[in-house]
Amino acid sequence: MAEVIGIDHIYLSVSDMEKSQAFYDRLLVQALNFHKQAFTLGDDPHIQYFNRHFGFVLRPARVTTPHEPYAPGLHHFCFRVETVQDVGEVAMQLQAAGIAATDARLYPDYAPDYAATYFSDPDGVRLEVTNFRQERRERYAQC
Repeated sequence: MAEVIGIDHIYLSVSDMEKSQAFYDRLLVQALNFHKQAFTLGDDPHIQYFNRHFGFVLRPARVTTPHEPYAPGLHHFCFRVETVQDVGEVAMQLQAAGIAATDARLYPDYAPDYAATYFSDPDGVRLEVTNFRQERRERYAQC
């Protein structure tokens, strides 16, 4: 039986490529150290951000209905960094870059060492950055 070894890529349809590209450049390239490349597929411009774990791709939306996180579909997307300190650094970088990220803090209701910052992209897609928590490390070690 085949085993899933990771997420290959995630596609987001965006209402304004220029505005979204500026936002994701600040998030993914500047704060999270992703690489970036542009390509065209089916006459549509695409922007691909990638690191050694997965790709995150922007493409133009064909319909401009506002994102609703409580409708069926994506509720939020969470990026994981190594440490609680990393979460704090990312939150400060995003705030300095003009992104309305919450201050990083612990959320002990989720887990004793769960730290996070929350923010939204220009289309209202909810995003989070959290740390690699001990419970996750232990769970993944069982696989």
